[in-house]
Amino acid sequence: MAGSQTNWGVLLDLSGPGPKHEQLTRALRRAIRGLEDGVAVPPSRQLAADLGCSRWVVTQAYAQLVAEGYLDGRTGSATRVRRVASESPPKAPARKEPPPRYDLAPGLPDLRHFPRQRWADAVRGVLTTVPHADFGLPDRAGHPRLRATLAGYLRRVRGAETDDVVVCGGVTDGVTRVCRALRERGVTRLAVEDPGWTRLHRAAAATGMAIDPVPVDDEGIDAGRIPRGTRAVLVTPAHQFPTGTVLSPRRRAELLDWARDVDGLILEDDYDAEFRYDRRPVGTVQGMDPTRVALFGSVSKTLSPALGLGWVALPPQWTLPGHAPPVVDQLALAAFVENGGYDRHLRAARLRYRARRDRLVDALGPARLSGVAAGLHLVLHLDRDAADVTESARAKGVKVADLDGYRVAPGEPALVLGYGNLADNAVGDAARLLREAAG
Repeated sequence: MAGSQTNWGVLLDLSGPGPKHEQLTRALRRAIRGLEDGVAVPPSRQLAADLGCSRWVVTQAYAQLVAEGYLDGRTGSATRVRRVASESPPKAPARKEPPPRYDLAPGLPDLRHFPRQRWADAVRGVLTTVPHADFGLPDRAGHPRLRATLAGYLRRVRGAETDDVVVCGGVTDGVTRVCRALRERGVTRLAVEDPGWTRLHRAAAATGMAIDPVPVDDEGIDAGRIPRGTRAVLVTPAHQFPTGTVLSPRRRAELLDWARDVDGLILEDDYDAEFRYDRRPVGTVQGMDPTRVALFGSVSKTLSPALGLGWVALPPQWTLPGHAPPVVDQLALAAFVENGGYDRHLRAARLRYRARRDRLVDALGPARLSGVAAGLHLVLHLDRDAADVTESARAKGVKVADLDGYRVAPGEPALVLGYGNLADNAVGDAARLLREAAG
């Protein structure tokens, strides 16, 4: 509040029992509790005019609050708020944890290697060359140039079957928008992988979808365990998060059969599909049946989540609510893909991440690891409680993620270690401290 600049006539609720001056006293008491010490309240004549009451009503209320210690009234000076001891002691400010010395939580690429100059060149090129009309009202589905560029990229690199995509603010935004569209079609339940990326699960739940966890094994999700009555499923077939499993050919076929049988939709998050080290890339499920799959992707793991750029390849005749990201950013990405800069960036990133992965695996010593063949994270299996190791590592300045944080029920103790944004010269120290914590 801003004291006398506040619209007191709107702020004060004169209701309840008793005469008007008592109603005003109660309303003022509530209002001035949120004001700082020394803030002036309106002159009695002004407040009476704002409230449409007599000045006597205001002066009586002010006198009562002065007597109670809420106000300080002095002749020849404005009536001001007097700080009153709170009925309950103020909460101590939350103690901020210092940032970890080494952050091995999953979810980030190497932010040190964001292609600043090339991205700046792309933005500059957009601002100096695009037609004036592109600065008008944007297309809700995204700029046609980027949509066409992404469709071509997905066909060429990921084996997708699409002539068009919708541009969105990232995978979370895309999943949220598709879930809203599903609800409009009467689909109210979403099956998800367990364990899985809980941020997406929460985003889907926030749209009103009921979430049905389905266990993942070494072949991926089992369509036969999707609950009856569920007609949508969210999966990460190329590199399951967090286990690193690839959805087997048999399970892919079963998943598509399930979608056809129940007239359902598969939401395919193409998570970490760009980063393969020890195995050949796998194509999308969407490429096998584009009428039953919505394919999601973004630059969050390849460039930066701060860009807020993603896409959805939708089945025919589908439309999504919502709006696309800023046009200049869309056109910069289109230019970056068209001129080959995106492919060059990914080739360099694969080499860098593979070398870092190898260094981390070696530094962890004789440990049980899984999910190491691709992506930006791996799973470290433990012989003791993962929560204890996580806390011990935190005390040593190392941030790690407990696998239990991504599954419905606790299971075998394990940690999810992200190495995407870990500096190369920090791998040895981080691994040493983690071994000590796990020891």
